[in-house]
Amino acid sequence: MTEKTWDKVPGFDLRDIIYEKRPGVARVTINRPESYNAFTTSTQAELIEALEDAAGDDTIGVVVLTGAGDKAFCTGGDAKEAKAGYRKGMLEKDLRVKTLIREMPKPVIAAVNGYAIGGGQVYQQVCDLSIASDNAIFGQAGPQVGSFDPGMGIIDLMMVVGEKKAREIWYLCRRYTAQEALNMGLVNKVVPSDRLEEEVDKWCDEILEKGPGAIAGVKACFNAATTYMRGIEAVSAQYLWKYYATEEAEHWKKAFWEKRNPDWQRFRRKEVLPGVFEEEAGEGR
Repeated sequence: MTEKTWDKVPGFDLRDIIYEKRPGVARVTINRPESYNAFTTSTQAELIEALEDAAGDDTIGVVVLTGAGDKAFCTGGDAKEAKAGYRKGMLEKDLRVKTLIREMPKPVIAAVNGYAIGGGQVYQQVCDLSIASDNAIFGQAGPQVGSFDPGMGIIDLMMVVGEKKAREIWYLCRRYTAQEALNMGLVNKVVPSDRLEEEVDKWCDEILEKGPGAIAGVKACFNAATTYMRGIEAVSAQYLWKYYATEEAEHWKKAFWEKRNPDWQRFRRKEVLPGVFEEEAGEGR
């Protein structure tokens, strides 16, 4: 097989990601291996820049999303930034990243190497196709750290793996092997880690042989059935932002940082959705 060569795309001032192209393919690599490729608000801004460029480049037929190194694809939002306080801009940028992946008129392939946890799991999930190395680990973390995905990461997961499995993934926050992810339909293929790039190249080449207009039409048809997710996510994000300001969210976040079990009994009260239904709960409803 002919070796593929990549060229960095000029004109971008990027620190957290690597943006490269070769004929027909763009590759976006989250380049924060020292943080298991967790993203900050700045990382998300760079992802948006690269994904918007790839979406609008008619010479590109496939986009590959991956993480630097072999330990992690992406582990969601950077815990250090979250510890200092969640920023509303992160929610807005997160929605934009997922929307670009899902709605650009060309397939996006996730090359999953190592951990795909939390928001990182959602990013690979909303890609059109996912190829995982055999050392990949998948899972959610939000409810463990006082957070959750306010829309697409839940609704789309339910459509991918089924409602019962999606509820298990979110309620229990367990970890799943690459083979388990394959069995539940969360990824398309699992290969040895040293063959991941080769396999992704193969899938890219096969897609490039197809008519770009037809592929764009097929993707639009797939997405048409779930366009309602964007509206739900926009509304739910407002609730999530209010949730971040609650004592509960802060308690779980601190418990995670301090490596201790949360005092869950303290929060088992009527107002299950703090900040939203408190007034009704106070009235005994």
